[in-house]
This record gives sequence, C-alpha cells and structure tokens, in this order.
Amino acid sequence: MSAVVSTGSITLLAADVNVAQNVGFWVIAVPMLWGALRVVTARNVVHAALWLVIVLGGAAAQYILAAAEFVAVSQIMVYIGAVMVLFLFGIMLTRAQVGREDGLNNAGWAIGIPVGLLVFGVLAFAVFDAVGTDLIDDRAGDDKVLVSTTAISDAYLGPYLIPLIALSFVLLVAAIGAIVLARKD
Repeated sequence: MSAVVSTGSITLLAADVNVAQNVGFWVIAVPMLWGALRVVTARNVVHAALWLVIVLGGAAAQYILAAAEFVAVSQIMVYIGAVMVLFLFGIMLTRAQVGREDGLNNAGWAIGIPVGLLVFGVLAFAVFDAVGTDLIDDRAGDDKVLVSTTAISDAYLGPYLIPLIALSFVLLVAAIGAIVLARKD
C-alpha cells in the first residue's frame, strides 16, 4: 500500500518496502561482490573462471528475485552453461600453464584503483543527475500484460531459427579447430 508523506513544502510518495526481497538482494549481492573481487585478484585463471561462475549465478538469482524467471534461466543456460564452458575449454586447450602464474600483473596496477573509483563517481553522478528523485511507475495495475515464455521464444526464435542453427555450427567448427590446433605436436 502506498502513502503520501508531506514534510513542509516537499510531498513524497512512500511505497511499502518488501523487506524480505531487500534482504535477499543483499544475501545474493555480497557473494557476487566477493566473487567479482576474486575474479580480478585470482592468480590462477581457472579459479578466476570458477569465481566468475559464482558471479553469473548470482546475477541469475537476482533475476529470480525480480520475477524475471525466463531471463534467469537464459542467464544460466547461455552464460554459465555455454560461455563458461567454452572459456574453460579455451583455457584447457591452449598451452597455458595450469596453476599459479606469476608476473601477469601490470607494474602500474595501483593507478587503476583511483581511476576506477573516479569513473564510478562520474557515472554515479551522471545517473543521479539524470534521474534525480524520479520513481519508477508501479505497473501492477489492471492493465498489466502477462507474456508467456512460449510467446517470447516464438518471437525471437521464429524468424531467427536458421541463423541460430548456423551459428551453432560455426561454434562447433571453431571448437573442433581449437582441438586440432592444440593436438598438433
């Protein structure tokens, strides 16, 4: 239920806050942040890839919290199921050293931290300046349109089914080519 809060000359629309959803967000976000930090600090590239799986899985869980189950399943199938498997195959099929690798970091890595914080600050300022105190409209009225997963899949797989199959064959040929190149001695 929404209520109008008036403080002097400012009138705000205060919406109920779903506490459980907020707690769930932070329960998922904290491991995602830790995993993202471990992705960029891990010295073993395979461990970095596995930490990235944690981050991508957390993103899928966030989609579930936002009631976007189709996007969550797509996130799992496409990014965790396909991209990460290809990434790990690429690591394993190259002649890269498996295990701890030293000397991979740039000597000027410390300058990246303040630059990253500066970019974050500028982007945050730009977003807050553009959005201000605007609220997202509540779309849960009588005119809410529900779209089924079947309708979504028919909309994008119908006309693009042949290119999708062609792309899968291109990826298969690329994987076979990587295996052939890796096996040459």
